[in-house]
Amino acid sequence: MVLAINTLDPLPIYEQLRDQIVLGIASTQLKPNEPLPSVRRMAADLGINFHTVNKAYTALCDEGYIKMDRRKGALVANTMPQTEDFNAHLARKMLIIAAEAICHGMCKEEFTTTCESIYDKAKGSV
Repeated sequence: MVLAINTLDPLPIYEQLRDQIVLGIASTQLKPNEPLPSVRRMAADLGINFHTVNKAYTALCDEGYIKMDRRKGALVANTMPQTEDFNAHLARKMLIIAAEAICHGMCKEEFTTTCESIYDKAKGSV
C-alpha cells in the first residue's frame, strides 16, 4: 500500500496517515495481523518526523485498528467489533456531515446515493 502525505492539506499529517491506514484496512489492502513499518521506518519513508507517525499509530491503536507488540511492532488488528461507543461516534460524525450536505442544498436521495458510493469506494468495490 502506498501512502502519500500532502503538506498543503490543512488536515494534520498524523490524521492523514491515520486515515490512509484505515482506508487500507477497509479495502483489505492491509490484512489482519499484517505488520506495519516501524515508526522510524515509516517516518523515514514519508520524510516526516517520527513523533508524527507515533501519534498516528497511537490513535490507531487506541481506536482498535492496530495492535502494538513489543517484538513484532505495529500489526493490523484481527477484528474490529461494532460497539455502542463506535456507533455513537459514527452517528456524531455523520450528523455533522448530513448537516453540511443540507446546508449546501443536497437532497436526501443525493446524500444517500453519495454515502453508498463512498462506502463502496472505501471497501474497494469501485
